[in-house]
Amino acid sequence: MGEVWQGVTDAVRLLLAGDREVVEVTLRSLWVSGLALALALALGVPLGGLLAALEFPGRRLAVAAVNTGMAAPPVVVGLLVVLALTRNGPLGGLRLLFTGQAMVVAQTLIALPVVTGLVLAALQQVDPGLRQQLAALGAGRLQTLLLLLREVRVALLAAVMAAFGAVISEVGAVMMVGGNIRGQTQVLTTAIVQETRSGRYAAAIALAVVLMALAFAANLALTVLQQRGRRRTG
Repeated sequence: MGEVWQGVTDAVRLLLAGDREVVEVTLRSLWVSGLALALALALGVPLGGLLAALEFPGRRLAVAAVNTGMAAPPVVVGLLVVLALTRNGPLGGLRLLFTGQAMVVAQTLIALPVVTGLVLAALQQVDPGLRQQLAALGAGRLQTLLLLLREVRVALLAAVMAAFGAVISEVGAVMMVGGNIRGQTQVLTTAIVQETRSGRYAAAIALAVVLMALAFAANLALTVLQQRGRRRTG
């Protein structure tokens, strides 16, 4: 117990001193997870909208694939990315394995089905009469989709929170595709694993505090926006 307390004390000292390595790992985590989240939203929101709006052969199969992706273990995603980017893989010529870009790809694939599935679920709850009303007013498909997304904006923020939580806390896939290289591809989660294995508990606790602080700050901001949207909807 004394060792843990000493670790907490040392962690506070590292954070207050603005330890360079802690800052670098934190910024790298924000860059990787932030870019992955942006890509997942850019792809997942319209994809969820299309699955909700269109009827086509194999739609149920596509929805089942999205729902399966929401529960897919991150290490499986990491394995698929490694196989694609390894030297003999189909994308091996890009030489992205053990780089930040590979980590972004892995985290995007983890967050994409989360965004798509939650957007799809939200849009399916919209009153069908609203779609008919928009169609009667002459709204095109794209305009209808945008108006429906505005209608479910509270649920969209929930999708953002879920996707952010999935990527910022991920460790298995980014360790596999990034290699956890100190000073290059190490992020908060993988750094915590490394520091703990090495017995450097103060650094591990400091990184854990930063990770939880980032998660809390992001979710607090999104929750405020979500509650404002809920009051306006009400």
